Amino acid sequence: MSVPEEAKAAVATPSPRRAGRAGGRQARREMRAAPLTEDIRPVRPGIVGDTYRPLSDTDVEKVHEAVLDVLENIGLSQATPTCVAACEKLGAVMGDDQRLRFPRQVVLDTIKNANRGFAVHGRDPKNDLHPQGKKVHFGTAGAAVHVVDVEKNEYRESYLKDIYDAARIVEGLDNIHFFQRPMVARDIVDPYELDMNTLYACLKGTTKHIGTSFTLAEYVPDALKMLYRVAGGEDKFRERPFVSNSNCFVVPPLRFAPDATDVLEACVYGGMPVLLLSAGQAGATAPAAIAGAVVQAVAEVLAGLVFVNALVPGHPAIFGTWPFVSDLRTGAMSGGSGEQALLTATCGQMANYYNLPGGSAAGMCDAKMPDIQAGWEKGIAYVLAGMAGTNMVYEAAGMHGSLMGFCLESLFLDNDALGQALRCVRGIEVNDVTLSIEAMRDVCVDGPGHYLGHGQTLDLMQKEYLYPDLANRFSPKEWAELGKPDIVQLAVERKRKVLAENFPDHLDDETDKWVRDNFKIHLPVEQVRSG
Repeated sequence: MSVPEEAKAAVATPSPRRAGRAGGRQARREMRAAPLTEDIRPVRPGIVGDTYRPLSDTDVEKVHEAVLDVLENIGLSQATPTCVAACEKLGAVMGDDQRLRFPRQVVLDTIKNANRGFAVHGRDPKNDLHPQGKKVHFGTAGAAVHVVDVEKNEYRESYLKDIYDAARIVEGLDNIHFFQRPMVARDIVDPYELDMNTLYACLKGTTKHIGTSFTLAEYVPDALKMLYRVAGGEDKFRERPFVSNSNCFVVPPLRFAPDATDVLEACVYGGMPVLLLSAGQAGATAPAAIAGAVVQAVAEVLAGLVFVNALVPGHPAIFGTWPFVSDLRTGAMSGGSGEQALLTATCGQMANYYNLPGGSAAGMCDAKMPDIQAGWEKGIAYVLAGMAGTNMVYEAAGMHGSLMGFCLESLFLDNDALGQALRCVRGIEVNDVTLSIEAMRDVCVDGPGHYLGHGQTLDLMQKEYLYPDLANRFSPKEWAELGKPDIVQLAVERKRKVLAENFPDHLDDETDKWVRDNFKIHLPVEQVRSG
């Protein structure tokens, strides 16, 4: 990690009075700026959580039993004929009241036989994720309809280019591990063109795993044609599917969403992994009781898992329990509340209980701008979700205004915060070396009485400690000498630099031409090429 360029330049030319001391600091900062190999980085994708458990073992069992009760005796309405037929083959029952019910054994068999071993692939294998056990990964997501314009202190409509810009920023941020489409391109009216252009912008901008949505099932075959071409063939995409479908297949409470269910079916048959997403809002479309909101979300997602495995047994599916919170004074969503952090961590715990790759949302703060409110709302949610062992944490970067606004500058700020959260998730290693008895003996008995130059200190300086990229740790005096740098302004400058200089070539010219020849792409060629 490096300090901001502006700060590095200032530190490099200290006043003569402090040249010796500041020079030492600069040498240490340059040492910390050197790239680290993967094996010694203090944080990385897939750090194991599970040190925080909001539910006791007894409570988890109670939730599980309640889920089975709901699925067997209440069931879900509005199932499509295909869904009914597929699930009935596994033992589900369509009642006279047109609610599809799932007997206990049907659900338990699905959980037992579900695919737990799949990877979440990137187009570049170095970006592959493995959401098994309690490994933690953070990424973007959402459908914000505005961009947070930090420089003007206002919100504006989000456009296709903003999606591309977000993707190419995320490509270079270590602690944002995957890129699910975070905004809606409001400059494209036709829903088919919206879906195809959104997919294109994501593919053009990043080689990390991509998540996206489709409006109607009839759009999916064309999207698959694009993906098969980019992958080099259908077989290659099926072997390493680098795009997943984020699918709100239910409209809570306990109702299937027919259009989304049809999309889900098309994606499964096309070889695309799916995020089974239930997004009830506690107090509105889910019970106000936090435990009840979890029960409903888990029940809905398990119903989707039965359907997916009835279509293609073992198809890759993320257990996407995403219950949200209402501010019960107004009914508005409260994405940055403490209750939301608890809900997300609890959903992560339930996915771990079933040993299913799970995904939930955390970090979609209520704060409208990257300010102190955004900091505490995001930080609390990140740490709880990560320490609960949530495999895939969505909407974790860039989101503001309770999912209404997306901020490009916040991608850089959140990358720092996510690094600190991952360091908390990693925890403390306790062994004969880290207990440090020999180091104490060296320093206190035979040495200088401090640990600053000790071998253990130098060895652990980068392995054990994480240094922020934008956040400064200068003394107040140094901060003043450096021109009182403001972290949000530094993020603005970093955004400008990346967007001015970084035009990733993730689609070769031949493939890009094929896509443009076969689809009406709204992103001008000159906007995706430098010079």
